[in-house]
Amino acid sequence: MTELKDLVGKFNSYSPHVDPTALELAWSFADKAHANQSRASGDHYLTHCVAVADSLIEWRMDLPTVCAGLLHDTIEDTPTTEAQLRAEFGEEIAMLVMGVTKLDALKFESRDEAQAENWRKMLLATAQDIRVIIVKLADRLHNMKTLNFLKREKQERIAAETMALYAPLAHRLGMFGLKSELEDLSFAYLHPEEYAELAKKVGDKRAENERQLAAAKAAIEKVLEGTNIPCRILARTKTLWSTYKKMERQEKSFEDIQDALGIRLITDTVANCYALLGIIHTHFKPVAGSFTDYISTPKLNLYRSLHTTIMSPTGELVEIQIRTEEMHRSSEYGIAAHWRYKHGEAAKDVHMEEKLNWLRQWIEWLQDLNSPREFLDSLKTDLEFNQVFVFTPAGEVKVLPAGATPLDFAYAVHTEIGESCVGAIVNNKMVRLDHPLKSGDICRINTKKGSTPKKDWLNLVKTARARSKIRHYLREQGIVE
Repeated sequence: MTELKDLVGKFNSYSPHVDPTALELAWSFADKAHANQSRASGDHYLTHCVAVADSLIEWRMDLPTVCAGLLHDTIEDTPTTEAQLRAEFGEEIAMLVMGVTKLDALKFESRDEAQAENWRKMLLATAQDIRVIIVKLADRLHNMKTLNFLKREKQERIAAETMALYAPLAHRLGMFGLKSELEDLSFAYLHPEEYAELAKKVGDKRAENERQLAAAKAAIEKVLEGTNIPCRILARTKTLWSTYKKMERQEKSFEDIQDALGIRLITDTVANCYALLGIIHTHFKPVAGSFTDYISTPKLNLYRSLHTTIMSPTGELVEIQIRTEEMHRSSEYGIAAHWRYKHGEAAKDVHMEEKLNWLRQWIEWLQDLNSPREFLDSLKTDLEFNQVFVFTPAGEVKVLPAGATPLDFAYAVHTEIGESCVGAIVNNKMVRLDHPLKSGDICRINTKKGSTPKKDWLNLVKTARARSKIRHYLREQGIVE
């Protein structure tokens, strides 16, 4: 019962006006349902359910979501029925549990096909309620933490799936801490020798890094003295996976990488973010071309911050991120951070509903794909978070995945522009419709009345939106099924 008291205590710390009775009932129900089951580790099965709920509480999710975390495996792994869950806990919690439940009864041609279909089902559930995917991510996090108890083949398969789909999905949802943790956990199983070697080198260098970070932090604190700008300073270190990818990208050894130290400045208002930036640039030499403003132009996953890199007094490069407390919470927990609590009931942030439109639209476009294999390929493309920022002639920015073409851009502007597209001019030069766009490009789409989408366009586009719109038109014309 200690675990239950801990859960209730943590939940009450951020939701003091919410009655936790449902949480206690869910714990008791899961305990009985999984009574005779244990994990591969030998632990009682309930430990997994509690770990999932604990993550959801860490992300400050609402009561129904935390309950769903405790109950998420009852349908799949016990005789419990959906009707029982609905009778015991009501429609909302039952819906969340059903959304997370795997559909093992479905028969598919291959494991790959089954996996693609599971992802499709999961995202369709997400279109109804974003909390479904957050429970699923909490479930995957604990499974990755206990992967050492499984056979090697299963470890590699689960780690590969986590790296390819779950970590990018966490990134897409703005849950950067989770994304990094999933990547490092996967790295350990996918490249065990490289992971062990890099972990040792990073460990050996930790004392030096901490000394350099402390010196940089002290120098920044000194210049901020007397400014009357509220600010707390956090130091951060690179994850093992991001370091490994940088070594690969630059084709350098660990010793040859000049890795920037990382410091975050957290303040109270947007105006003070820019004020802090001005002070930092006045007192420290900024690295040319390193400044990016994600406050005025947020990322698709809601991430906002000012980024700059400076030279510290001792000669080290220091990456600075400046943000408000609200932006910091959003960068840690992403979409999960935007649930609010009011008068004992979970009430979603109205502005957040608007921000989630991109996610809902994206899922709707993915639904339009017939083949599970095509769905999975398109999902992976859209989860790839390398983005390009392309401008309309009027100066409006369209954010597209790397490798996107003028056709993707045309459909991003408007479906009618896409459907009547006959050519494109990028930076005042005529280009082919499969031309890969780059950040900063200015793209003008040439249209012609009466022109319509062609079947081969399906091979030219990268985004789920464009593919869905083209396929929809071709189906209406009887050109494709």
